[in-house]
Amino acid sequence: MPELPEVETVVRDLRPQLSGRLITSVHLTPNAAIRGRLIRYPTPTKFVRRLRGRTIRAVERRGKYIVMPLDHDGERLVVHLGMTGHLRVWEPEETPVKHTHVRLLLDSGLELRYDDQRQFGRLLLGSQDELVAAGAFPARLGPEPIHGDLTEAEFQRLIRARHRPVKSALLDQSFLAGVGNIYADEACFRAGIRPSRWTHKLTLRERRALYSAIQEVLENSIAARGSSIINYVDAFGLPGSNQEKLLVYGRAGEPCLTCGTPLQGTRLAGRGTVYCRTCQR
Repeated sequence: MPELPEVETVVRDLRPQLSGRLITSVHLTPNAAIRGRLIRYPTPTKFVRRLRGRTIRAVERRGKYIVMPLDHDGERLVVHLGMTGHLRVWEPEETPVKHTHVRLLLDSGLELRYDDQRQFGRLLLGSQDELVAAGAFPARLGPEPIHGDLTEAEFQRLIRARHRPVKSALLDQSFLAGVGNIYADEACFRAGIRPSRWTHKLTLRERRALYSAIQEVLENSIAARGSSIINYVDAFGLPGSNQEKLLVYGRAGEPCLTCGTPLQGTRLAGRGTVYCRTCQR
């Protein structure tokens, strides 16, 4: 599933292409079952009617969500890429790729298209309060861990208030917005902390190390345009390169790149987890 660096990359790619553009027409897949799975709010019919003729004011990110505020009423178009979703701008004459389910024609003559092979993504349209009330958007997302939005003091307060394994806390979007399985494993490794350690038992030094490691792995991945795990590509259809720099994620049984110890694979918070028994305490 695309995490914060991948979504941030797509947002930065789309922003200059979409900001200020009028949506002149909206076309959804004729498959009613797929429409119902992807258009989570409102109904597909209302989605088309309410989106047509609107102007995209900006392209932003909140956690793992792509958020596009529209021209009035506080409404926004929200896209979650799920596991295999892609949001890209195409020339209208280009043949849609397989599993293209949503097409928005823009006044620039280009098309914003959403394709999703496994259909775990979702598209939403409405005001923040409306989407939260409908259960379509999280009522509470934690602070953003990059761009200076999360201070070290705030991180210290948040993590000390939790009594759960570090990995579980990092995956909780109400704790930090945007961190997922890849970067939770990578941050724990860089901080020298086992993912199973309890948050409230971390020392001051360990909390500081984890705070720095989270920002480091996220910013490094953004610079590398994301990790192309499964089928992630950016808004130009190109893969990122950060997967080549991952130190532990997906490497269970392979030697630790620091000490040579075979990396341990386990499950935490229902997710595959990889760590080094020697480097992480």
